[in-house]
Amino acid sequence: MGGIAATAAAAIPPLSRLTKLGAPDVDDISPIDHLRHIRRVFIDSDNLFGPGQLIPAVQGYVQVIQRLRSGRAGSDRRALLHLQAEFAEFAAWLYQDSGDSGQAQFWLDRALEWSHAVEDQEMAVYVMARKSQLAGDMRDSVSAIDFAEGAATMAIQGSRLQATARTYAAYGHALAREDTACLHALDGARNLVGEFDDGQESAWATWLDDAYIDVQRARCLSILGKHNQAATVFQQAIRDLPSGYRRDRGVYLAREALAHAGADDPEQAAAAGLQALAVAEETRSGRIVYELARLDSALTCWANVPAVADFRGSLTSFIPQETRSLNRVRASSSLKETT
Repeated sequence: MGGIAATAAAAIPPLSRLTKLGAPDVDDISPIDHLRHIRRVFIDSDNLFGPGQLIPAVQGYVQVIQRLRSGRAGSDRRALLHLQAEFAEFAAWLYQDSGDSGQAQFWLDRALEWSHAVEDQEMAVYVMARKSQLAGDMRDSVSAIDFAEGAATMAIQGSRLQATARTYAAYGHALAREDTACLHALDGARNLVGEFDDGQESAWATWLDDAYIDVQRARCLSILGKHNQAATVFQQAIRDLPSGYRRDRGVYLAREALAHAGADDPEQAAAAGLQALAVAEETRSGRIVYELARLDSALTCWANVPAVADFRGSLTSFIPQETRSLNRVRASSSLKETT
């Protein structure tokens, strides 16, 4: 099972034992505190190793929390429902990174429903922003813009969550080829990040910083056809990315590679693609594989370039079981799609 299983197993008891923690003072362990700890372990593992083995475990914990709620009342029951919403949002993220948009939508809807049930406005805003992010990944510009604008309206003015929503709105505008609105939204998000103070901190979107907004700017620039500029912004943003974000680094490297391909630089595209592929092999991130499949299609016209041939051969070796899926992407994708 690899590193992720070892990391998680060290901190997680059998689910059957956890269900017994609904009774007070069993081993002096608070199930609520324990579940919060487990979620943090899962998040750290996902950052390093991707969604792989985590999805069934996270879904299992959602079911455990549901059972624990039936034996509790008052503040404990409310706290458990809050945790259930948090685990649901995380499950949605794992499915999104795996490339299963349908399940990601399902779990985001559950997270939104449960966050409203516990009257957590911040979580509801964050989940709305995440729905915009997912819609963008699905290339649904209308939903990406509408969900983001809804989140920005619900958020506290000048807050981290409002900046997050504007960042995702920008990508929706890029998909709709609305250049001015896209860049305006990104500038607005960047300005908000520069003005954060202690009173504007949030438990959500703690990763939002200048580097994150820059990678989103680069992604938008690539969609808008400004490939050279996008590649340069990607390179600097990737250098500024925290070292623990290995899976995300792979995603951004794959998108940088697409920008190089759009700029007619196949050697640079293949080099960045190979770096991203190394991360994909470790994390099994569906987002990385999807971007690399698009890159594979974009590099078709340079198939005889040695660096390109090396990348394409390595990609095919990595996902032989997905050859038919890869071929479908090759057939349906084009360089125009990456612009």
